[in-house]
Amino acid sequence: MNKKDNRKRVIVDFKKLTPEILALLVEKYPDGYDDDNIITFKNANNEIVEAVEVTTDDTKYLVKVSTKLQVTMENYDEDDYEDFEGDDPDAIQDPELEPGDELGEEDEDMDED
Repeated sequence: MNKKDNRKRVIVDFKKLTPEILALLVEKYPDGYDDDNIITFKNANNEIVEAVEVTTDDTKYLVKVSTKLQVTMENYDEDDYEDFEGDDPDAIQDPELEPGDELGEEDEDMDED
């Protein structure tokens, strides 16, 4: 990268995914992402993170890859989110996954209020 990138960098987990970011992902990766699109890095806790990148004019989003993300992108329909604000993370619901589909992901349903 030759020019200085002054964009804010944001790491996004599936739980924090918004309709706006999901739309950017589907636009950039209409056929889904593959291994060539995945960026691997270590976070502040020295854990290895795999993510795909999408950018806006002022922000670079690194969205953590997961089976839930892949299924949600495959089933994307912008009409599903027309009643939500573009920055509402509650708009994105967990997809119905078949048993065994969650490739080593942590069970995110355990921390419900």
